[in-house]
Amino acid sequence: KMTTQSYEDKKCERRDTTLKFVNRPDDLDPMPDEGDQGLRVEMSCGHAVTPQSLTGWFRSLLDQGQYKFKCPALKDGTLHKCDALWSYQEVRRLVVLTVAEMQDFEEKMARLAATEYCDFKTCPGCSSYVERKDLTNLCVQCCLVCTADQKKQVQFCWQCLKPWKGPAPRSDRCDNDDCKNHDLELLRTCKTTSFHQVQGVKNCPSIRACPTCGQKVEHNKTGCKNIICPRCQVEFCFVCLKLKTECLKTSSYFIPCSDGVAPRQTAIPVWHRNG
Repeated sequence: KMTTQSYEDKKCERRDTTLKFVNRPDDLDPMPDEGDQGLRVEMSCGHAVTPQSLTGWFRSLLDQGQYKFKCPALKDGTLHKCDALWSYQEVRRLVVLTVAEMQDFEEKMARLAATEYCDFKTCPGCSSYVERKDLTNLCVQCCLVCTADQKKQVQFCWQCLKPWKGPAPRSDRCDNDDCKNHDLELLRTCKTTSFHQVQGVKNCPSIRACPTCGQKVEHNKTGCKNIICPRCQVEFCFVCLKLKTECLKTSSYFIPCSDGVAPRQTAIPVWHRNG
């Protein structure tokens, strides 16, 4: 758990010559508490931060399934985020984490990074990881332990994780009676939510499928309406489901775009990585 003392320890590491200290406001917290006159550390993009603000931002990012660290501060005189990429090493020097928290976060980062580059599940027969190369085909073959043990091709359904029944390839379901798309069910039945800092947003579905890659995402309901997909890293509006640049043509970060709240999704986009 974070403590005041751990923050103070971070503040005192001024002998670290790799850090550049500056005497100006925290760009992640432009309205600090009165009397907070401590030095800030200048990040590689030029924005100034404190361990407190950086730790809070770091935690919220990982809670949203993010593992790439882009500066959230606004560029001078604009409403556009800096979005400069900070390395984990740069961020790690200043965030306040226990050893256990650091290990947990680094394991989470590794899992998130893996999902960006491959689509895999655990084989129901042998529990080995299987990658699905054809994202339009639910019929998947286990090429490892199952096939070696049984001396034949072992196929299972990517959707219901049961032995494959019926003709293949198929993109909707196999012939098992209880095979259904649980992700679509979740999008259809999830609760609705409101955004306290975005004007007039009520009854927005609390779970969305990324319009680029189909990854399920939730918004933490703080800050602006946009979210960065943890898998494809595309930023889109959680409210209208348009990509950020398209949405901002008729709105801002804290008001809905002209189309308002997009309805519940009835299909999940397939991510064509090379498209």
